[in-house]
Formats: sequence, C-alpha cells, structure tokens
Amino acid sequence: MATNVVKVDRAALKKAGGPMGVNALLTGLRVTSRHFFKNLFGWIVGKPQVFTVMFPEQDIAKPPSFRGMPVLVQMDNGKERCVACGLCEWACPVDCIHIVPGETEDAIERHPKIFDIDMGRCMYCGLCEEACPEEAIVMSSRIEISAFSREGTIWHKSDLLVPVDELPRRLDYVRRGYQR
Repeated sequence: MATNVVKVDRAALKKAGGPMGVNALLTGLRVTSRHFFKNLFGWIVGKPQVFTVMFPEQDIAKPPSFRGMPVLVQMDNGKERCVACGLCEWACPVDCIHIVPGETEDAIERHPKIFDIDMGRCMYCGLCEEACPEEAIVMSSRIEISAFSREGTIWHKSDLLVPVDELPRRLDYVRRGYQR
C-alpha cells in the first residue's frame, strides 16, 4: 500500500524569505505607506479622506441593492399590499415568516391577519422579496433591529408596515430586475 508523501522545498522557502519573511513584510509596509501618504497629502491640500462614520449620528448612503430588514409595503390608503398568498413564507429558507390569512370585503379579497417575521432567524437573503408577486415585501435599508430578549426579535405586521413613499429606490431596483 503506497502512501502519499508531501515534500516541502525548504530551499525555495528560504530563498523567498520564508512564509512570514522579508518579502511579505515589505509588501505590507508598501501598502500601508501608500495609504498613509495618500491620506496625509489629502489633509495638506484640504481634502482629507475620512473613513470613520460616527454611527448612529452619521449614516452612509446605501445603494438600492442593499438588503436590510424586510418590510411590508403600505399603500396610500393605509392598508398593506400583501394578499397573504404565502409565497414569501414558503420561499424563506429559515422559516422566519409566519402568515395567517384573513378575509376582507375590499377589492383585495385576502389580507394577512397575522404577519410576523422573526428577525433573530432572518438571514437577509431577499428570497421573500423575489417570491412576492405583489411587491408587498421588500428589503429596506433599515439595519437597527437590536432587542433585549428573544421575544423582541419578532416583528409584527404593525411594526413592519412602511409607506410606499419611503421605498421608491428599492422598488425601482426590484422592477429593473424584472426587465432583465
């Protein structure tokens, strides 16, 4: 029975300076120096590059493709767009969405009586948004969702409703995805 033996070329390692040798050290110093002097020059000419964001006082501009917390879209009349079809609940790989459908007398015959999302389980994959035929659930740019208890991570329908006027960038991004 033959065994595979791995041989390490020690001479080549010594020639290259070893795995943590001089070449690796010089490469790291070169990168650090380049950024240091570029930023120093920016301070001298009055255009500093500041990479620190004082969160939550300051916020960075997030692109439309950013996937934050999923929210329910609220129509202009104050009702949710959701028709409780359950496709988002079915598409969720971690089963964090729970919907109980209810009947209504409006033009939309069904609506969710209960719509809960367990944010402690949500992995922000966006599959619920892709599965929704009504554009009723979208990924927002909201990321501040901390809680002190496990029960605090469960968001109910009233917490998730966001007016359609606050989501135009994300809805446009989703609609552009349909056209591809």
